[in-house]
Formats: sequence, C-alpha cells, structure tokens
Amino acid sequence: MREYIKHLNEKENITVFFTTHYMEEAEKIADRIAIIDHGKIIAQGTAPELKRLTKADSLEKAFLALTGKDIREEAPAVRFGR
Repeated sequence: MREYIKHLNEKENITVFFTTHYMEEAEKIADRIAIIDHGKIIAQGTAPELKRLTKADSLEKAFLALTGKDIREEAPAVRFGR
C-alpha cells in the first residue's frame, strides 16, 4: 500500500491525505505531517521539523510532547446497540 500511495503522489502528481496512529509509518510515507489533538491541528511540518520543535529524537516522542505525556483513553463519540 505504501508503494501505491507513493506512486499516486510522485507519478500522478496527486496529493494524498493519509491518516495513521503509527508515527513510524507517517515518517516513512509523508512529506509533511500534521499532529491532530482533540480534532485540531496543533503542529505541522516535516518529521525532522517536528522533532526539532520538540527536541525529541523520534516522531513518537515528538507526538507525545505535543499532545501530553500519556496516551489518553477517549470515550467513543457514537455508541452502537443498547
């Protein structure tokens, strides 16, 4: 799938919006990354820019520095069933 996304972007000149929770995957695929917290973009840039901004040595640590120190549990917005 990564190769297909890269192909669309490079060969077909198509902008691709790709969402993931895996920072390693984002760093491998994306030219630019937007960090979203509670539905709002709180930071954006290249992986090296985001790491520099937060003084982090990995994109995952940069994400945590920008959004808080813990991975938060959030209630689902929609409930199904009874």
